[in-house]
Amino acid sequence: MDQVQAMDRMYRYQKYIYDFTRKYYLLGRDTLIRRMDIKPDENVLEVGCGTARNLLLIAKRYPQAKLYGLDASTEMLDTAATKIRSTPYADRITLTHCLAEDLHHQRTFGVEKPFDKVFFSYSLSMIPPWLQALHVGLENLKSGGILYIVDFSDQRGLPKWFSFMLKRWLAMFGVHYHPELLVELQKLHDSGQGTLQITSLGGHYAFIAEFVKK
Repeated sequence: MDQVQAMDRMYRYQKYIYDFTRKYYLLGRDTLIRRMDIKPDENVLEVGCGTARNLLLIAKRYPQAKLYGLDASTEMLDTAATKIRSTPYADRITLTHCLAEDLHHQRTFGVEKPFDKVFFSYSLSMIPPWLQALHVGLENLKSGGILYIVDFSDQRGLPKWFSFMLKRWLAMFGVHYHPELLVELQKLHDSGQGTLQITSLGGHYAFIAEFVKK
Protein backbone atom coordinates (compact mmCIF):
# COMPACT_ATOMS: atom_id res chain seq x y z
CA MET A 1 0.00 0.00 0.00
CA ASP A 2 1.51 3.36 -1.02
CA GLN A 3 1.52 6.53 1.05
CA VAL A 4 -1.61 8.02 -0.56
CA GLN A 5 -3.66 4.84 -0.11
CA ALA A 6 -2.50 4.51 3.49
CA MET A 7 -3.50 8.09 4.30
CA ASP A 8 -6.91 7.76 2.65
CA ARG A 9 -7.59 4.50 4.46
CA MET A 10 -6.64 6.04 7.79
CA TYR A 11 -8.78 9.15 7.37
CA ARG A 12 -11.80 7.72 5.55
CA TYR A 13 -13.76 7.81 8.80
CA GLN A 14 -11.47 9.81 11.09
CA LYS A 15 -12.05 12.93 9.01
CA TYR A 16 -15.50 13.33 10.57
CA ILE A 17 -14.12 13.62 14.12
CA TYR A 18 -10.55 14.75 13.39
CA ASP A 19 -10.80 18.38 14.50
CA PHE A 20 -12.75 17.57 17.66
CA THR A 21 -10.40 14.83 18.86
CA ARG A 22 -7.08 16.45 17.91
CA LYS A 23 -7.63 19.67 19.81
CA TYR A 24 -6.87 17.86 23.06
CA TYR A 25 -3.32 16.80 22.23
CA LEU A 26 -2.03 18.80 19.26
CA LEU A 27 -0.69 21.55 21.49
CA GLY A 28 0.69 24.80 20.16
CA ARG A 29 -1.18 25.10 16.87
CA ASP A 30 -2.99 28.27 17.85
CA THR A 31 0.14 29.68 19.49
CA LEU A 32 1.96 29.19 16.21
CA ILE A 33 -0.78 30.96 14.26
CA ARG A 34 -0.64 33.93 16.63
CA ARG A 35 3.14 34.15 16.18
CA MET A 36 3.06 34.19 12.40
CA ASP A 37 4.04 37.60 11.12
CA ILE A 38 2.04 37.52 7.88
CA LYS A 39 2.05 40.68 5.80
CA PRO A 40 -0.74 41.73 3.38
CA ASP A 41 -0.71 39.76 0.11
CA GLU A 42 1.91 37.28 1.28
CA ASN A 43 1.65 33.69 0.03
CA VAL A 44 1.48 31.17 2.87
CA LEU A 45 1.66 27.39 2.45
CA GLU A 46 0.65 24.65 4.87
CA VAL A 47 2.24 21.29 4.10
CA GLY A 48 -0.18 18.63 5.31
CA CYS A 49 -3.22 20.87 5.69
CA GLY A 50 -5.68 18.11 6.63
CA THR A 51 -9.17 19.50 7.18
CA ALA A 52 -7.97 23.10 6.63
CA ARG A 53 -8.54 23.91 10.29
CA ASN A 54 -5.35 25.98 10.48
CA LEU A 55 -5.81 27.66 7.12
CA LEU A 56 -9.27 28.88 8.06
CA LEU A 57 -8.01 30.37 11.33
CA ILE A 58 -5.18 32.09 9.47
CA ALA A 59 -7.59 33.40 6.85
CA LYS A 60 -9.67 34.99 9.59
CA ARG A 61 -6.68 36.45 11.45
CA TYR A 62 -4.81 37.68 8.37
CA PRO A 63 -7.56 38.82 5.97
CA GLN A 64 -5.27 39.82 3.09
CA ALA A 65 -3.06 36.74 2.98
CA LYS A 66 -3.18 34.26 0.11
CA LEU A 67 -3.26 30.74 1.50
CA TYR A 68 -2.32 27.39 0.02
CA GLY A 69 -2.58 23.87 1.37
CA LEU A 70 -1.48 20.45 0.19
CA ASP A 71 -2.17 17.02 1.58
CA ALA A 72 -1.51 13.40 0.65
CA SER A 73 -5.04 12.34 1.60
CA THR A 74 -7.87 12.99 -0.83
CA GLU A 75 -10.30 12.14 1.99
CA MET A 76 -9.00 15.01 4.11
CA LEU A 77 -8.91 17.38 1.15
CA ASP A 78 -12.57 16.62 0.38
CA THR A 79 -13.46 17.56 3.95
CA ALA A 80 -11.29 20.68 3.74
CA ALA A 81 -12.87 21.82 0.48
CA THR A 82 -16.38 21.36 1.89
CA LYS A 83 -15.52 23.42 4.97
CA ILE A 84 -13.91 26.20 2.96
CA ARG A 85 -16.85 26.53 0.58
CA SER A 86 -19.11 27.44 3.49
CA THR A 87 -16.88 30.33 4.58
CA PRO A 88 -16.14 33.79 3.16
CA TYR A 89 -12.51 32.77 2.61
CA ALA A 90 -12.96 30.44 -0.35
CA ASP A 91 -11.40 32.87 -2.83
CA ARG A 92 -8.19 33.13 -0.74
CA ILE A 93 -7.50 29.44 -0.04
CA THR A 94 -6.19 27.05 -2.70
CA LEU A 95 -5.92 23.31 -2.01
CA THR A 96 -4.26 20.55 -3.97
CA HIS A 97 -3.46 16.86 -3.67
CA CYS A 98 0.30 16.41 -3.51
CA LEU A 99 2.97 14.57 -1.54
CA ALA A 100 5.13 16.90 0.51
CA GLU A 101 8.30 15.69 -1.18
CA ASP A 102 6.85 16.45 -4.65
CA LEU A 103 6.05 20.10 -3.94
CA HIS A 104 7.12 22.78 -6.40
CA HIS A 105 5.55 26.19 -5.99
CA GLN A 106 5.03 26.75 -9.72
CA ARG A 107 4.11 23.25 -10.87
CA THR A 108 1.94 22.48 -7.84
CA PHE A 109 0.11 25.77 -7.39
CA GLY A 110 1.03 27.96 -10.36
CA VAL A 111 2.74 30.42 -8.01
CA GLU A 112 5.62 32.12 -9.79
CA LYS A 113 7.76 32.93 -6.76
CA PRO A 114 8.63 30.84 -3.68
CA PHE A 115 6.31 31.21 -0.69
CA ASP A 116 6.71 33.91 1.94
CA LYS A 117 5.82 31.51 4.75
CA VAL A 118 5.74 27.69 4.86
CA PHE A 119 4.53 25.73 7.86
CA PHE A 120 4.16 22.16 9.06
CA SER A 121 1.62 21.61 11.83
CA TYR A 122 2.02 18.11 13.27
CA SER A 123 2.59 16.78 9.76
CA LEU A 124 6.32 16.03 9.64
CA SER A 125 5.77 13.31 12.25
CA MET A 126 3.36 11.66 9.78
CA ILE A 127 5.44 11.98 6.60
CA PRO A 128 7.71 8.94 6.06
CA PRO A 129 10.33 10.89 4.03
CA TRP A 130 10.18 13.72 6.59
CA LEU A 131 13.74 14.90 5.94
CA GLN A 132 13.08 15.24 2.23
CA ALA A 133 9.80 17.02 2.96
CA LEU A 134 11.60 19.48 5.23
CA HIS A 135 14.21 20.35 2.63
CA VAL A 136 11.67 20.61 -0.19
CA GLY A 137 9.66 22.98 2.02
CA LEU A 138 12.77 25.15 2.44
CA GLU A 139 13.49 25.05 -1.29
CA ASN A 140 10.02 26.49 -1.89
CA LEU A 141 10.54 29.30 0.64
CA LYS A 142 11.90 32.66 -0.46
CA SER A 143 15.07 34.19 0.96
CA GLY A 144 14.02 36.01 4.13
CA GLY A 145 10.90 33.87 4.41
CA ILE A 146 10.03 31.92 7.53
CA LEU A 147 9.56 28.18 7.97
CA TYR A 148 7.37 27.31 10.96
CA ILE A 149 7.02 23.88 12.56
CA VAL A 150 4.92 22.71 15.47
CA ASP A 151 5.19 19.03 16.34
CA PHE A 152 5.82 16.47 19.04
CA SER A 153 9.06 16.67 20.99
CA ASP A 154 10.85 14.03 23.08
CA GLN A 155 8.72 14.47 26.26
CA ARG A 156 11.87 14.37 28.36
CA GLY A 157 10.30 16.65 30.98
CA LEU A 158 7.33 14.32 31.45
CA PRO A 159 6.96 10.98 33.29
CA LYS A 160 8.50 8.06 31.39
CA TRP A 161 5.26 6.07 31.50
CA PHE A 162 3.42 8.97 29.86
CA SER A 163 5.98 9.27 27.06
CA PHE A 164 5.92 5.50 26.48
CA MET A 165 2.12 5.34 26.27
CA LEU A 166 1.89 8.45 24.10
CA LYS A 167 4.38 7.17 21.54
CA ARG A 168 2.69 3.76 21.35
CA TRP A 169 -0.73 5.36 20.94
CA LEU A 170 0.45 7.80 18.27
CA ALA A 171 2.13 4.98 16.34
CA MET A 172 -1.31 3.42 15.88
CA PHE A 173 -2.16 6.43 13.72
CA GLY A 174 1.10 6.51 11.79
CA VAL A 175 2.59 9.29 13.92
CA HIS A 176 6.27 8.99 14.87
CA TYR A 177 8.45 11.45 16.76
CA HIS A 178 11.71 12.11 14.91
CA PRO A 179 14.38 13.31 17.35
CA GLU A 180 16.65 13.98 14.36
CA LEU A 181 14.36 16.82 13.26
CA LEU A 182 15.64 19.30 15.82
CA VAL A 183 19.19 18.17 15.09
CA GLU A 184 18.64 18.83 11.38
CA LEU A 185 17.21 22.28 12.06
CA GLN A 186 20.21 23.12 14.24
CA LYS A 187 22.53 21.99 11.43
CA LEU A 188 20.80 24.37 9.04
CA HIS A 189 21.29 27.17 11.56
CA ASP A 190 24.92 26.30 12.24
CA SER A 191 25.73 26.12 8.53
CA GLY A 192 24.52 29.68 8.05
CA GLN A 193 21.45 28.81 5.97
CA GLY A 194 19.19 30.70 8.34
CA THR A 195 18.44 31.56 11.96
CA LEU A 196 16.56 29.22 14.27
CA GLN A 197 14.40 29.80 17.33
CA ILE A 198 12.94 26.87 19.29
CA THR A 199 10.22 27.09 21.94
CA SER A 200 9.39 24.05 24.07
CA LEU A 201 5.78 23.43 25.04
CA GLY A 202 4.43 21.50 28.01
CA GLY A 203 7.67 20.09 29.40
CA HIS A 204 9.02 19.12 25.99
CA TYR A 205 5.71 17.53 25.02
CA ALA A 206 5.91 19.56 21.79
CA PHE A 207 7.90 22.39 20.25
CA ILE A 208 7.56 25.35 17.92
CA ALA A 209 10.40 26.08 15.52
CA GLU A 210 10.83 29.31 13.55
CA PHE A 211 13.52 29.22 10.89
CA VAL A 212 14.26 32.41 8.94
CA LYS A 213 15.87 31.47 5.63
CA LYS A 214 18.84 33.51 4.45
